[in-house]
Amino acid sequence: MKPLLFSFGFALALVCSDLSAQTKIDLQPSDTIVSILQKNTGQTVELRMKSGEKIGGKVEKVGDKLVQLSSLTGAEFYGAAVDLSHISAVIVRKSK
Repeated sequence: MKPLLFSFGFALALVCSDLSAQTKIDLQPSDTIVSILQKNTGQTVELRMKSGEKIGGKVEKVGDKLVQLSSLTGAEFYGAAVDLSHISAVIVRKSK
């Protein structure tokens, strides 16, 4: 019974370490809000605005001045265009 419990604990530790590795952002010295968003096109992100508000959704397109989000968090059937100059942080939610 103990070997089975040990094996289960070891497998659980591996899965948890893999999940934490998926949430890391590979930040480069030259990265900007725009480049982080471009790298995460197709992923779900949460944008923190300079005003303190937040908006989450799937990154569809990143333009020169706007980012297009779809499947907004809490309003899945809506989309948004967000002014890049108003974004202070990008929180990336990696999927499995």
